[in-house]
Amino acid sequence: MSDPFTLDQLRALIAVAEAGSFSAAARRLQRVQSAVSTSMANLESQLGVALWDRSTRVPQLTEQGRAVLAGAQRVCAEVDTLRRLSAGLAGGLEASVSLCVDQLFPIAPLVELCQDFAREFPSVDLRVDTQTLSAVSARVVDGRATLGVVSPLGLVPGLERHHLARIRMVAVAAPRHPLARRRGRIPTAALADSVQIVLSERDDAGVADQAVLSPRTWRIADLPTKHAMLVAGLGWGNLPEHLIRDDLARKRLVVIRPQAWGDGEHTLHLSAVHRADAPFGAAHRWVLAQLQQLCARDDARAPRRAKRPAG
Repeated sequence: MSDPFTLDQLRALIAVAEAGSFSAAARRLQRVQSAVSTSMANLESQLGVALWDRSTRVPQLTEQGRAVLAGAQRVCAEVDTLRRLSAGLAGGLEASVSLCVDQLFPIAPLVELCQDFAREFPSVDLRVDTQTLSAVSARVVDGRATLGVVSPLGLVPGLERHHLARIRMVAVAAPRHPLARRRGRIPTAALADSVQIVLSERDDAGVADQAVLSPRTWRIADLPTKHAMLVAGLGWGNLPEHLIRDDLARKRLVVIRPQAWGDGEHTLHLSAVHRADAPFGAAHRWVLAQLQQLCARDDARAPRRAKRPAG
């Protein structure tokens, strides 16, 4: 069964509505006015509704015509998207990119990456997932993600690796927490009565809990929950410096200094990873390059830290 109207007729309808008259639309479409008028008359006949009120000097869309115009615009937009997708696929452009990032990755460059991607590749689907530690690499290995951003603890053998960013982890507590009132280095024994909130794998078979000093721990599987609990004064723990800059400035959190750790000891180097056999087209190569560029810029913008006095 053939369609009662053509894409050409729908585009003519849009042109007339945008140009304001049949003659102006004809000039835009590089046709004679009679061809545009005939196209509109045929479309009205095939749809069985009056699209134009011709009782005025310049034809105006009827109420039915305005409804049909909105539908025509949607159809033509979808057709244009399909054409761009087909052209991209024919030229080697991927249909989709799947990215899995560790929760420690800064949100600002990730959001900017997605905004730029939407403008650069409007026909390519982008899927973004956030995981913790080895779960990122697991998704890349089994093909659920084609690109991953992972911390050193989550790396697995056999993946191609590209350095992205340094993430400095800082030990913090809420100002009202007992540890926040201690000056200088805090002996490990003094941490025994305080809960340490630890970011952990969801699966017990994953990477073991890291940087644990307190015998009492709360294991949390996502970074926002850990951050909220620390701000609420429920314990102490490490958080990425980029996440807590505002908290430190507003005194919602304060830095504490466990004696067991040196300054800057917990600096993690995030890397982009992918399988060596992953088919990388233009969109994947662009994402990898943008990740490196945005991370380098974000690192350069980070405020430089003054040296702390000893003791």
